[in-house]
Amino acid sequence: MLVDSHCHLDMLCQQPGDLPAVLDEAQANAIQHMLCVSVSLERFASMMELIAPYGQISASVGVHPDNREVEDPGVDRLCELADRSAIVAIGETGLDYYRAQGDLEWQRQRFRRHIRAARAVNKPLIVHTRAAREDTLKIMAEENAAEAGGVLHCFTEDWEMAEAAMEMNFYISFSGIVTFKNAVELQEVARRLPLERMLVETDSPYLAPVPKRGKTNQPAYVRYVAEFIAELRAETFASVAETTTANFYRLFAGAPRVHKAG
Repeated sequence: MLVDSHCHLDMLCQQPGDLPAVLDEAQANAIQHMLCVSVSLERFASMMELIAPYGQISASVGVHPDNREVEDPGVDRLCELADRSAIVAIGETGLDYYRAQGDLEWQRQRFRRHIRAARAVNKPLIVHTRAAREDTLKIMAEENAAEAGGVLHCFTEDWEMAEAAMEMNFYISFSGIVTFKNAVELQEVARRLPLERMLVETDSPYLAPVPKRGKTNQPAYVRYVAEFIAELRAETFASVAETTTANFYRLFAGAPRVHKAG
Protein backbone atom coordinates (compact mmCIF):
# COMPACT_ATOMS: atom_id res chain seq x y z
CA MET A 1 0.00 0.00 0.00
CA LEU A 2 1.11 3.54 -0.76
CA VAL A 3 0.26 7.09 0.27
CA ASP A 4 0.28 10.13 -2.00
CA SER A 5 1.72 12.62 0.46
CA HIS A 6 0.99 15.72 -1.64
CA CYS A 7 -1.72 16.30 -4.23
CA HIS A 8 -4.18 19.02 -5.25
CA LEU A 9 -7.45 17.18 -5.81
CA ASP A 10 -9.42 20.41 -6.07
CA MET A 11 -7.30 21.39 -9.08
CA LEU A 12 -7.42 17.92 -10.60
CA CYS A 13 -11.18 17.53 -10.21
CA GLN A 14 -12.91 20.50 -11.80
CA GLN A 15 -16.32 19.07 -10.91
CA PRO A 16 -17.24 17.14 -7.71
CA GLY A 17 -18.34 14.23 -9.90
CA ASP A 18 -14.77 13.83 -11.17
CA LEU A 19 -13.38 12.70 -7.83
CA PRO A 20 -14.89 9.19 -7.49
CA ALA A 21 -13.15 8.01 -10.68
CA VAL A 22 -9.83 9.40 -9.42
CA LEU A 23 -10.28 7.57 -6.12
CA ASP A 24 -11.23 4.34 -7.87
CA GLU A 25 -8.04 4.53 -9.93
CA ALA A 26 -6.03 5.20 -6.80
CA GLN A 27 -7.58 2.22 -5.03
CA ALA A 28 -6.82 0.01 -8.03
CA ASN A 29 -3.16 0.96 -7.62
CA ALA A 30 -3.15 0.31 -3.85
CA ILE A 31 -3.05 3.99 -2.86
CA GLN A 32 -4.59 3.95 0.58
CA HIS A 33 -4.44 7.62 1.51
CA MET A 34 -3.98 11.06 -0.06
CA LEU A 35 -3.05 14.41 1.47
CA CYS A 36 -4.86 17.22 -0.37
CA VAL A 37 -2.76 20.35 0.04
CA SER A 38 -4.07 23.89 0.33
CA VAL A 39 -2.62 26.73 -1.78
CA SER A 40 -4.94 29.62 -0.87
CA LEU A 41 -7.68 30.44 1.59
CA GLU A 42 -9.95 31.49 -1.27
CA ARG A 43 -9.96 27.84 -2.44
CA PHE A 44 -9.96 26.32 1.05
CA ALA A 45 -13.71 26.02 1.71
CA SER A 46 -14.47 24.43 -1.68
CA MET A 47 -11.49 22.08 -1.29
CA MET A 48 -12.76 20.91 2.09
CA GLU A 49 -16.29 20.47 0.74
CA LEU A 50 -14.96 18.37 -2.15
CA ILE A 51 -13.04 15.93 0.03
CA ALA A 52 -15.37 15.85 3.06
CA PRO A 53 -17.16 12.57 2.17
CA TYR A 54 -13.94 10.60 1.85
CA GLY A 55 -12.06 9.21 4.83
CA GLN A 56 -9.03 8.33 2.72
CA ILE A 57 -8.26 12.02 2.14
CA SER A 58 -6.76 14.38 4.68
CA ALA A 59 -5.92 18.03 4.13
CA SER A 60 -3.69 20.96 5.01
CA VAL A 61 -4.29 24.69 5.32
CA GLY A 62 -1.94 27.32 4.00
CA VAL A 63 -1.06 29.82 1.28
CA HIS A 64 1.45 29.01 -1.46
CA PRO A 65 4.36 31.47 -1.79
CA ASP A 66 3.50 32.17 -5.45
CA ASN A 67 0.11 33.62 -4.51
CA ARG A 68 0.51 37.31 -3.61
CA GLU A 69 -2.89 38.81 -4.45
CA VAL A 70 -4.79 36.56 -2.04
CA GLU A 71 -5.75 36.59 1.63
CA ASP A 72 -2.52 36.64 3.61
CA PRO A 73 -3.43 35.06 6.96
CA GLY A 74 -1.96 35.83 10.32
CA VAL A 75 -0.99 33.17 12.82
CA ASP A 76 -4.36 33.25 14.58
CA ARG A 77 -6.28 32.78 11.33
CA LEU A 78 -4.17 29.78 10.34
CA CYS A 79 -4.58 28.25 13.79
CA GLU A 80 -8.35 28.75 13.64
CA LEU A 81 -8.63 26.97 10.29
CA ALA A 82 -6.28 24.19 11.39
CA ASP A 83 -8.47 23.37 14.38
CA ARG A 84 -10.35 20.49 12.74
CA SER A 85 -9.56 16.80 12.55
CA ALA A 86 -9.23 16.65 8.76
CA ILE A 87 -6.38 19.18 8.81
CA VAL A 88 -3.13 17.36 9.49
CA ALA A 89 -0.59 19.98 8.39
CA ILE A 90 0.15 23.66 7.79
CA GLY A 91 1.06 24.60 4.22
CA GLU A 92 2.03 24.51 1.62
CA THR A 93 4.23 27.41 2.55
CA GLY A 94 7.79 28.46 1.93
CA LEU A 95 9.74 30.56 -0.56
CA ASP A 96 9.77 30.64 -4.34
CA TYR A 97 12.19 33.10 -5.90
CA TYR A 98 12.00 31.46 -9.32
CA ARG A 99 8.86 33.22 -10.53
CA ALA A 100 8.57 36.18 -8.17
CA GLN A 101 10.11 39.60 -8.82
CA GLY A 102 11.24 42.55 -6.70
CA ASP A 103 11.27 42.77 -2.92
CA LEU A 104 10.18 39.37 -1.61
CA GLU A 105 10.03 40.22 2.07
CA TRP A 106 6.29 39.50 1.91
CA GLN A 107 7.11 35.86 1.10
CA ARG A 108 9.53 35.61 3.98
CA GLN A 109 7.09 37.11 6.48
CA ARG A 110 4.31 34.79 5.28
CA PHE A 111 6.62 31.79 5.69
CA ARG A 112 7.47 32.87 9.23
CA ARG A 113 3.77 33.13 10.15
CA HIS A 114 3.09 29.65 8.83
CA ILE A 115 5.95 28.21 10.87
CA ARG A 116 4.67 29.94 14.00
CA ALA A 117 1.17 28.58 13.37
CA ALA A 118 2.50 25.05 12.90
CA ARG A 119 4.32 25.26 16.20
CA ALA A 120 1.23 26.67 17.92
CA VAL A 121 -1.11 23.89 16.74
CA ASN A 122 1.56 21.17 16.87
CA LYS A 123 1.06 20.13 13.26
CA PRO A 124 3.85 19.60 10.72
CA LEU A 125 4.78 21.97 7.90
CA ILE A 126 4.64 21.33 4.18
CA VAL A 127 7.43 23.44 2.69
CA HIS A 128 7.77 24.52 -0.92
CA THR A 129 11.20 25.90 -1.82
CA ARG A 130 12.50 26.94 -5.24
CA ALA A 131 15.59 29.03 -6.00
CA ALA A 132 15.59 30.10 -2.33
CA ARG A 133 17.79 27.54 -0.60
CA GLU A 134 19.69 29.79 1.81
CA ASP A 135 16.71 31.86 2.94
CA THR A 136 14.51 28.79 3.36
CA LEU A 137 16.97 27.10 5.70
CA LYS A 138 17.75 30.37 7.49
CA ILE A 139 14.11 31.11 8.27
CA MET A 140 13.43 27.51 9.28
CA ALA A 141 16.30 27.73 11.76
CA GLU A 142 15.39 31.19 13.08
CA GLU A 143 11.74 30.22 13.60
CA ASN A 144 12.59 26.84 15.17
CA ALA A 145 10.70 24.91 12.50
CA ALA A 146 12.27 21.75 13.93
CA GLU A 147 9.77 21.98 16.79
CA ALA A 148 6.92 21.36 14.34
CA GLY A 149 8.82 19.16 11.87
CA GLY A 150 7.53 18.59 8.39
CA VAL A 151 8.53 17.85 4.84
CA LEU A 152 10.30 19.58 1.98
CA HIS A 153 7.86 18.56 -0.72
CA CYS A 154 8.61 17.98 -4.42
CA PHE A 155 12.29 18.10 -3.55
CA THR A 156 14.61 19.29 -6.35
CA GLU A 157 17.62 20.52 -4.37
CA ASP A 158 21.01 18.97 -3.60
CA TRP A 159 22.26 16.59 -0.92
CA GLU A 160 23.50 19.41 1.32
CA MET A 161 20.02 20.91 1.56
CA ALA A 162 18.45 17.51 2.18
CA GLU A 163 20.94 16.90 4.97
CA ALA A 164 20.29 20.31 6.54
CA ALA A 165 16.54 19.75 6.42
CA MET A 166 16.80 16.31 8.01
CA GLU A 167 18.84 17.84 10.82
CA MET A 168 15.85 20.11 11.47
CA ASN A 169 13.43 17.18 11.81
CA PHE A 170 12.16 17.29 8.21
CA TYR A 171 11.42 14.56 5.72
CA ILE A 172 12.22 14.76 2.01
CA SER A 173 9.49 14.01 -0.54
CA PHE A 174 10.08 12.99 -4.15
CA SER A 175 7.64 13.64 -6.97
CA GLY A 176 7.60 12.50 -10.58
CA ILE A 177 10.55 14.81 -11.28
CA VAL A 178 12.88 12.13 -9.89
CA THR A 179 11.91 9.87 -12.81
CA PHE A 180 12.95 12.42 -15.46
CA LYS A 181 16.09 11.62 -17.47
CA ASN A 182 17.77 14.93 -16.72
CA ALA A 183 17.24 14.69 -12.93
CA VAL A 184 20.67 13.14 -12.36
CA GLU A 185 21.59 15.11 -9.22
CA LEU A 186 18.16 14.55 -7.71
CA GLN A 187 18.40 10.82 -8.38
CA GLU A 188 21.69 10.76 -6.48
CA VAL A 189 19.93 12.38 -3.51
CA ALA A 190 17.23 9.69 -3.73
CA ARG A 191 19.92 7.01 -3.64
CA ARG A 192 21.67 8.47 -0.61
CA LEU A 193 18.67 9.51 1.45
CA PRO A 194 17.82 7.20 4.37
CA LEU A 195 14.59 5.48 3.45
CA GLU A 196 13.28 6.31 6.93
CA ARG A 197 13.30 10.02 5.99
CA MET A 198 11.57 9.69 2.59
CA LEU A 199 8.07 10.36 1.33
CA VAL A 200 6.61 10.02 -2.18
CA GLU A 201 4.04 12.26 -3.84
CA THR A 202 2.47 13.24 -7.13
CA ASP A 203 1.88 17.01 -6.70
CA SER A 204 -0.99 16.21 -9.06
CA PRO A 205 -2.33 17.47 -11.39
CA TYR A 206 1.25 18.50 -12.21
CA LEU A 207 4.54 16.68 -12.91
CA ALA A 208 3.33 13.26 -14.01
CA PRO A 209 6.13 10.70 -13.71
CA VAL A 210 7.59 8.59 -16.49
CA PRO A 211 5.86 6.68 -18.17
CA LYS A 212 2.92 9.12 -17.85
CA ARG A 213 4.95 12.28 -18.40
CA GLY A 214 2.98 14.90 -20.29
CA LYS A 215 -0.37 13.59 -19.05
CA THR A 216 -2.50 15.03 -16.26
CA ASN A 217 -1.09 13.62 -13.05
CA GLN A 218 -3.24 11.83 -10.46
CA PRO A 219 -2.67 10.03 -7.12
CA ALA A 220 -2.60 6.58 -8.77
CA TYR A 221 0.65 7.58 -10.46
CA VAL A 222 2.57 7.83 -7.18
CA ARG A 223 3.17 4.13 -7.72
CA TYR A 224 5.52 4.96 -10.60
CA VAL A 225 7.54 7.26 -8.33
CA ALA A 226 7.92 4.54 -5.71
CA GLU A 227 8.77 1.90 -8.31
CA PHE A 228 11.45 4.12 -9.85
CA ILE A 229 13.02 4.87 -6.46
CA ALA A 230 13.03 1.18 -5.57
CA GLU A 231 14.88 0.35 -8.79
CA LEU A 232 17.25 3.29 -8.32
CA ARG A 233 18.17 2.09 -4.83
CA ALA A 234 18.19 -1.62 -5.72
CA GLU A 235 15.48 -2.22 -3.11
CA THR A 236 12.15 -3.94 -3.39
CA PHE A 237 9.06 -1.96 -4.27
CA ALA A 238 7.39 -3.45 -1.18
CA SER A 239 10.12 -2.04 1.06
CA VAL A 240 9.84 1.45 -0.40
CA ALA A 241 6.04 1.38 -0.25
CA GLU A 242 5.90 0.07 3.31
CA THR A 243 8.50 2.46 4.69
CA THR A 244 7.29 5.63 2.98
CA THR A 245 3.75 4.85 4.11
CA ALA A 246 4.91 4.34 7.70
CA ASN A 247 6.88 7.59 7.45
CA PHE A 248 3.76 9.44 6.30
CA TYR A 249 1.70 8.29 9.26
CA ARG A 250 4.56 9.04 11.64
CA LEU A 251 4.84 12.61 10.38
CA PHE A 252 1.14 13.33 9.79
CA ALA A 253 -0.07 11.71 12.96
CA GLY A 254 -3.59 13.05 12.51
CA ALA A 255 -4.18 11.27 9.20
CA PRO A 256 -6.67 8.40 9.61
CA ARG A 257 -5.62 4.91 8.63
CA VAL A 258 -9.21 3.81 7.98
CA HIS A 259 -10.01 4.78 4.41
CA LYS A 260 -13.62 4.15 3.50
CA ALA A 261 -15.63 6.49 1.31
CA GLY A 262 -18.59 8.07 2.97
